[in-house]
Amino acid sequence: MTEHVNTGFERGTDGPKVILAGVDGSESSLRAAAYAAGLARRQNALLALVYVQPVVAAGAALGAPVADTTGEIAEGLVAEIRASAERLKGIYEVRWEFHTFRGDPYAGLVSAAQELMADAVVVGASEQAGHRIVGSVAVRLVKAGRWPVTVVP
Repeated sequence: MTEHVNTGFERGTDGPKVILAGVDGSESSLRAAAYAAGLARRQNALLALVYVQPVVAAGAALGAPVADTTGEIAEGLVAEIRASAERLKGIYEVRWEFHTFRGDPYAGLVSAAQELMADAVVVGASEQAGHRIVGSVAVRLVKAGRWPVTVVP
Protein backbone atom coordinates (compact mmCIF):
# COMPACT_ATOMS: atom_id res chain seq x y z
CA MET A 1 0.00 0.00 0.00
CA THR A 2 1.40 3.34 -1.04
CA GLU A 3 1.15 6.18 1.41
CA HIS A 4 0.37 9.56 -0.16
CA VAL A 5 2.08 12.52 1.46
CA ASN A 6 0.96 15.93 0.26
CA THR A 7 3.93 18.24 0.57
CA GLY A 8 2.50 20.85 -1.81
CA PHE A 9 0.80 24.08 -0.97
CA GLU A 10 -2.91 24.00 -1.73
CA ARG A 11 -4.41 27.42 -2.35
CA GLY A 12 -7.74 28.52 -1.00
CA THR A 13 -8.30 25.71 1.50
CA ASP A 14 -8.18 27.89 4.62
CA GLY A 15 -9.55 31.00 2.97
CA PRO A 16 -7.53 33.40 0.88
CA LYS A 17 -4.26 34.81 2.14
CA VAL A 18 -3.66 37.00 -0.94
CA ILE A 19 -6.53 38.60 -2.83
CA LEU A 20 -5.56 40.20 -6.12
CA ALA A 21 -7.67 43.02 -7.57
CA GLY A 22 -7.04 44.30 -11.08
CA VAL A 23 -7.33 48.11 -11.31
CA ASP A 24 -7.16 50.29 -14.42
CA GLY A 25 -8.91 53.46 -13.30
CA SER A 26 -12.33 52.46 -14.66
CA GLU A 27 -15.33 52.75 -12.35
CA SER A 28 -15.89 48.98 -12.37
CA SER A 29 -12.24 48.29 -11.48
CA LEU A 30 -12.41 50.72 -8.56
CA ARG A 31 -15.61 49.01 -7.35
CA ALA A 32 -13.77 45.69 -7.68
CA ALA A 33 -10.91 47.06 -5.57
CA ALA A 34 -13.34 48.24 -2.89
CA TYR A 35 -15.07 44.83 -2.89
CA ALA A 36 -11.70 43.05 -2.69
CA ALA A 37 -10.67 45.33 0.20
CA GLY A 38 -13.76 44.22 2.13
CA LEU A 39 -12.92 40.56 1.45
CA ALA A 40 -9.30 41.10 2.50
CA ARG A 41 -10.37 42.80 5.73
CA ARG A 42 -12.80 40.02 6.66
CA GLN A 43 -10.31 37.27 5.78
CA ASN A 44 -7.29 39.10 7.24
CA ALA A 45 -5.69 38.64 3.82
CA LEU A 46 -3.23 40.80 1.92
CA LEU A 47 -4.88 42.91 -0.79
CA ALA A 48 -2.66 43.06 -3.89
CA LEU A 49 -3.83 45.85 -6.20
CA VAL A 50 -2.47 45.30 -9.71
CA TYR A 51 -2.34 47.73 -12.61
CA VAL A 52 -1.31 46.17 -15.91
CA GLN A 53 0.61 48.72 -17.93
CA PRO A 54 -0.03 48.22 -21.66
CA VAL A 55 2.93 47.42 -23.86
CA VAL A 56 2.76 49.33 -27.13
CA ALA A 57 4.67 48.11 -30.15
CA ALA A 58 7.46 50.41 -31.35
CA GLY A 59 6.06 52.94 -33.79
CA ALA A 60 2.45 52.14 -32.90
CA ALA A 61 2.22 55.22 -30.75
CA LEU A 62 3.35 57.48 -33.64
CA GLY A 63 5.60 59.44 -31.34
CA ALA A 64 3.07 59.80 -28.53
CA PRO A 65 4.64 59.27 -25.09
CA VAL A 66 2.47 56.24 -24.20
CA ALA A 67 4.83 54.97 -21.51
CA ASP A 68 4.61 58.34 -19.77
CA THR A 69 0.82 58.30 -20.00
CA THR A 70 0.46 54.79 -18.57
CA GLY A 71 3.00 55.65 -15.88
CA GLU A 72 0.87 58.67 -14.97
CA ILE A 73 -2.20 56.40 -14.80
CA ALA A 74 -0.35 54.10 -12.38
CA GLU A 75 0.75 57.08 -10.25
CA GLY A 76 -2.80 58.46 -10.28
CA LEU A 77 -4.18 55.09 -9.19
CA VAL A 78 -1.68 54.84 -6.34
CA ALA A 79 -2.58 58.38 -5.20
CA GLU A 80 -6.31 57.59 -5.36
CA ILE A 81 -5.86 54.30 -3.49
CA ARG A 82 -3.69 55.94 -0.82
CA ALA A 83 -6.28 58.70 -0.32
CA SER A 84 -9.05 56.07 0.04
CA ALA A 85 -6.91 54.06 2.47
CA GLU A 86 -6.23 57.18 4.57
CA ARG A 87 -9.96 58.00 4.78
CA LEU A 88 -10.70 54.48 5.99
CA LYS A 89 -7.76 54.23 8.39
CA GLY A 90 -8.95 53.26 11.83
CA ILE A 91 -12.28 52.06 10.45
CA TYR A 92 -11.00 49.25 8.26
CA GLU A 93 -7.49 47.94 8.63
CA VAL A 94 -6.45 46.33 5.38
CA ARG A 95 -2.92 45.33 4.46
CA TRP A 96 -2.38 46.26 0.82
CA GLU A 97 0.30 46.55 -1.82
CA PHE A 98 0.27 48.11 -5.27
CA HIS A 99 2.00 46.38 -8.16
CA THR A 100 2.47 47.31 -11.80
CA PHE A 101 2.90 44.58 -14.40
CA ARG A 102 3.38 45.01 -18.15
CA GLY A 103 1.48 43.33 -20.95
CA ASP A 104 -2.07 42.91 -22.11
CA PRO A 105 -4.57 42.89 -19.22
CA TYR A 106 -5.16 39.11 -19.22
CA ALA A 107 -1.49 38.08 -19.45
CA GLY A 108 -0.50 40.74 -16.92
CA LEU A 109 -3.08 39.58 -14.37
CA VAL A 110 -2.11 35.93 -14.86
CA SER A 111 1.58 36.82 -14.31
CA ALA A 112 0.67 38.87 -11.25
CA ALA A 113 -1.52 36.13 -9.77
CA GLN A 114 1.25 33.56 -10.24
CA GLU A 115 4.06 35.75 -8.93
CA LEU A 116 2.08 37.01 -5.93
CA MET A 117 0.65 33.53 -5.21
CA ALA A 118 -2.88 34.91 -5.26
CA ASP A 119 -5.63 32.77 -3.79
CA ALA A 120 -8.42 34.74 -5.45
CA VAL A 121 -8.76 37.32 -8.24
CA VAL A 122 -11.28 40.18 -8.28
CA VAL A 123 -11.88 42.23 -11.43
CA GLY A 124 -14.44 44.69 -12.67
CA ALA A 125 -16.83 43.76 -15.46
CA SER A 126 -15.64 45.00 -18.83
CA GLU A 127 -17.08 48.35 -19.83
CA GLN A 128 -16.21 47.82 -23.50
CA ALA A 129 -19.02 46.74 -25.82
CA GLY A 130 -16.68 44.61 -27.98
CA HIS A 131 -15.87 42.35 -25.06
CA ARG A 132 -19.39 40.92 -25.11
CA ILE A 133 -18.46 39.21 -28.38
CA VAL A 134 -14.74 38.50 -28.00
CA GLY A 135 -14.77 37.70 -24.29
CA SER A 136 -13.57 39.87 -21.47
CA VAL A 137 -10.51 39.50 -19.30
CA ALA A 138 -12.82 38.21 -16.54
CA VAL A 139 -14.19 35.43 -18.75
CA ARG A 140 -10.67 34.42 -19.80
CA LEU A 141 -9.57 34.32 -16.13
CA VAL A 142 -12.54 32.13 -15.23
CA LYS A 143 -11.81 29.80 -18.17
CA ALA A 144 -8.18 29.51 -17.05
CA GLY A 145 -9.59 27.76 -13.96
CA ARG A 146 -6.62 28.51 -11.73
CA TRP A 147 -8.17 30.83 -9.14
CA PRO A 148 -11.60 31.68 -7.84
CA VAL A 149 -12.58 34.78 -9.85
CA THR A 150 -15.09 37.38 -8.69
CA VAL A 151 -16.44 39.80 -11.28
CA VAL A 152 -17.80 43.04 -9.84
CA PRO A 153 -20.26 44.97 -12.04
